Amino acid sequence: MYRIAVMGDKDSIFGFAALVLETVEVTNASGAAEALRKMSGKDYAVIYITEALAAKIPEEIDRLRDRSTPAIILIPGIVGNTGMGLYNVKRTVEKAVGSDILN
Repeated sequence: MYRIAVMGDKDSIFGFAALVLETVEVTNASGAAEALRKMSGKDYAVIYITEALAAKIPEEIDRLRDRSTPAIILIPGIVGNTGMGLYNVKRTVEKAVGSDILN
């Protein structure tokens, strides 16, 4: 059975535990990269990562982008939306369709 996890700072991911999602509290780049590598080798279907944390490990996220699992989804953190999540959605749609249809 596939699992779902949420990575980020404590304040941003605390509420996801109530939804019975696995929460991984990480705030630094090295810890985030290590946690993402470990989870990508297991049975995770989706890993949500706060935008602030994702900004610290773009190379790790890019390494997993072409794999079918886990899907890496960026979410706003407690400090708000940085626009990084929307940018990644636009990039994925552009790659799938061949042009930017979200403008």
